[in-house]
Amino acid sequence: MIDWSRVSELYEDFGEEEFSEIIEVFLEEGVEGLEQLSFAESDCQNMAAFHFLKGAALNLGFVELSQLCALGETAAREGQDVALLKAQVMEHLPATCEILKTKWKEYLVKKT
Repeated sequence: MIDWSRVSELYEDFGEEEFSEIIEVFLEEGVEGLEQLSFAESDCQNMAAFHFLKGAALNLGFVELSQLCALGETAAREGQDVALLKAQVMEHLPATCEILKTKWKEYLVKKT
């Protein structure tokens, strides 16, 4: 679900305070991305929303979410129905964010 080695890299690169800010920014961007995805009506809008979320997810190590978004981006580009993928992303993102918010310190303490 989460690539904890990526989380560790970010933590080591930025430190606890800045890493906490990165998480908050991602959570805000995630909400914006979900809004874009939920209101997207055209293939182009869906493709853009999936692409945005895919990039944000990759940056933070959300492997499964980025894979779902990549599938959605491709499906939208090909004019396929993306309703199921949209629903999966809308369910997966908040759950993954909650895990990151509540577990990152615990995980990093175990690693050190």
